[in-house]
Amino acid sequence: MPIFEYKAVSPTGETITGEMEAPSEALVIARIQEEGSIPVSAREAGKGLRLDTLFKGKKGLSQRDIGDITQQLSTLLGAGLPLDRSLGILVELTDNERIKTTVEKIRNRVREGGSLSDALEERHGVFSRFYINMVRAGEVGGSLDQTLARMSEYLERAKELKDSVVSALIYPALLVFLAIVSLMLLMIYVIPQFTPMFEDFGGDLPFMTKVVVGVGEVLQRYWWAIIGIVVLIVAWFKSQMANPTSRFAWDRRFLNTHWVGDIIAKVETARLARTTGTLLVNGVPLLSALSIAKNVMTNTVLAEDVAEAAKRVKTGAPLAKALGEDGHFPSLALQMVNVGEETGQLDEMLIKVADTYDREVRITIDRLMALLVPVMTLGLALMIGVIVMSVLMAILSINELVA
Repeated sequence: MPIFEYKAVSPTGETITGEMEAPSEALVIARIQEEGSIPVSAREAGKGLRLDTLFKGKKGLSQRDIGDITQQLSTLLGAGLPLDRSLGILVELTDNERIKTTVEKIRNRVREGGSLSDALEERHGVFSRFYINMVRAGEVGGSLDQTLARMSEYLERAKELKDSVVSALIYPALLVFLAIVSLMLLMIYVIPQFTPMFEDFGGDLPFMTKVVVGVGEVLQRYWWAIIGIVVLIVAWFKSQMANPTSRFAWDRRFLNTHWVGDIIAKVETARLARTTGTLLVNGVPLLSALSIAKNVMTNTVLAEDVAEAAKRVKTGAPLAKALGEDGHFPSLALQMVNVGEETGQLDEMLIKVADTYDREVRITIDRLMALLVPVMTLGLALMIGVIVMSVLMAILSINELVA
């Protein structure tokens, strides 16, 4: 049975940390509540070390850190604790110095009379504009705890989608790396060992063998130039993506590519729908929600489509029709948005659109990976087969010369 590390607040306001053996996280939370305490977090022991923490800078907070802060603060506020006391408990509970420093500064600003949204905004670059505007909407509507709960769910869904994409790409990336290393070793170290033997026997080598030996010599002599060219290409591409005009052109190319464009459209549709829907639920006006959602999107072409759609909505056009003008968003999503507008449940329908396309992205990526891995394996086998055949053909030609 797993052991869970938990953090809670006692009825007297004291912070409690400890360990509990239980079948699940939900049961740990239930037991803490039965004891009259407020559960803040519960996590299986040994799962606290994360790669994003190891490689994160000292001043920044990872997406997981922000998600933890949001969930814990929502729990404490929902239990009726005042904001400054809730922030103080978070400072006492965390062992992460980066989180502690950030939350302390936020708490100090709140104690000085500032709002939570203003305190978050002063942590320049730590919290997104979307996050800050969500908190501000919750403050205005008097439902900050519920707003933070929705934000926590939003961040968790976004992280799950990102993790599923990264997990699906790990094996193909590893396969590509191993394929390149294997081919480089064969071409640079193995094939050159046979070259002197071929030259000693004289005669003309088969064409395939000449090609393979020639490629091996080029790699052996000019490997530094090849690496330099790759570095230059990567640097050039980064500069292209940093320039707004060229970034827009590249985003359009990616969007018009058959398989890649379909995935990008689905990912961005899910991001747009979840962001806009979450903001609408918290009372943010539609035009403001679209303006914020535009800044959350990564594809500049689709972000520009949202900006143009906002202008059309401002003149009285329905959202579904406004988003469909440029033809980049999936038709199913537009139909669902249209139904949401007609029934007066646009916010709920947008969340359903986001859930639908999150699933679509996972299914599409799983199918692509199921197809890509065998294709890459076959390609690697063919390349190694060509190298082996070239060596065998050379050996046969040598046998003919000897005979």
